[in-house]
Amino acid sequence: MAGSSTPRPSSAMLGRVLLAAVSVLVLTAGPAVASPAAVTPAAEECDPEPGTVKLPGGEPWAQQRLDIKTAWRLSAGAGVRVAVVDSGLDTRHPQLRQFATFVDLTGTGHIDCVGHGTAVTGIIAGRLYPGVAFHGVAPQATVIELKQSNQAQGHVANLAAAIDKAVQLRADVINISIKAADNPALKAAVQNALAHDIVIVAAAGNITEKNENVPAYPGSYEGVLAAGSATPDGRRADSSNTATPVSVLGPGVGIVAPWPPSAYKLDLEGSSFAAAYVSGTAALVRARFPHLDQEQVRRRIIATSDGSIGEGTGAGMVNPVLAVSAVLPFEPDGRPVVAPPPAAAISADAIAKVPPEDFVTRNLSLAVMAGALILTALAGALALVLPLGRSRGWRPGEPA
Repeated sequence: MAGSSTPRPSSAMLGRVLLAAVSVLVLTAGPAVASPAAVTPAAEECDPEPGTVKLPGGEPWAQQRLDIKTAWRLSAGAGVRVAVVDSGLDTRHPQLRQFATFVDLTGTGHIDCVGHGTAVTGIIAGRLYPGVAFHGVAPQATVIELKQSNQAQGHVANLAAAIDKAVQLRADVINISIKAADNPALKAAVQNALAHDIVIVAAAGNITEKNENVPAYPGSYEGVLAAGSATPDGRRADSSNTATPVSVLGPGVGIVAPWPPSAYKLDLEGSSFAAAYVSGTAALVRARFPHLDQEQVRRRIIATSDGSIGEGTGAGMVNPVLAVSAVLPFEPDGRPVVAPPPAAAISADAIAKVPPEDFVTRNLSLAVMAGALILTALAGALALVLPLGRSRGWRPGEPA
């Protein structure tokens, strides 16, 4: 007897159901991550926001404020490997063509369909190009591009896997311009990278109408250099997250950066780009002081920043020039520490002033001394004359 059978769902339908079931966490610092499982996104239209091929005249304010070219006198990041975990990279861009190491965790190829990864990578290590005012912080650094998402959303498993892959590729610095929720796999990946002596820089996250001011991860993990966003006058941007324990600030408002395809984006905003400036500074420090471990590099960047200016600013604006040039006091174990504040100025009355010369006293002393000398001479003369007078009976001497 033939029995009825229930139709079995196709693999495509299962895939769509699984995709719909995965909860997505919207990122405020850059591409978002979802939890808990990694899902390879299907092929989709790649259409980043349009950029421009014409830059405004003069250097971008962030480059001027950080005085990056002065830092290059000591370090331009040569020999340092920076892993960028993001949305891909436009390798056709004239300032980014030399980056060959690429890891795709999405199955969609290296192309950047968001633009975010291209901008972040360009800020970190964009090469000099004739006639273009823009350049990266560490143009001699080697970039390892790890694509964790093909869209403005990602998956926490991909993010953790990208960090682990960066460890395998022996990265010296990892830039994570991403905000996610706390996750055991993500925390384990971060701890593993720190244990392998890798500096981790992460965005503090942004506050928008759709995003609450809550701690961002991995920026909130112990040992991570969390970057907040700053305005041209050095204050914290209103959009910069204050719930994340910010270590330092980086330029994050009115940012100019490379953009696909072979273009530039003007007026970018967010802690994503602040983190990129801090990662570039970390590359400069690692090249300049190769003997420092990741914790010492992090402490040096914090110690040489411009100073806290309130909640959510950490140690203040990152300072690449001081980071590669400052001579810091060291603890017994060799770790640099924040220099103590300078001693208070000595008060005006702390040291006695030389009194004015007393001419009356001086003249009186000279007169007394002269009188004493005269009396001494007179006494000496009398001592000679009196005995002679006695011997003659006080008679006058005979004429010659």
